[in-house]
Amino acid sequence: MIQNRLGLNALRALQDDIIPIINIHWVDERIHNIAISSLLIACRKNISFIDYTSFEMVRNLGLKKVFTFDGHFKKQGFEVLP
Repeated sequence: MIQNRLGLNALRALQDDIIPIINIHWVDERIHNIAISSLLIACRKNISFIDYTSFEMVRNLGLKKVFTFDGHFKKQGFEVLP
């Protein structure tokens, strides 16, 4: 997505300058299965699988506060930082 929208230089900057200083938590099979189950149970078209995966990942990490512009996080009970 970065390459498509911003070009290869932006992708290189991400890979060289940003990725080394952030923590990446990969989605495992358990998180994936919980997210897809939550999506199917909720039966809502306006919240994506990616949203449910993010909710579950945040819960799994024990986080209560999130920095996001996505209003769905507040509806899920997270404290959204401005």
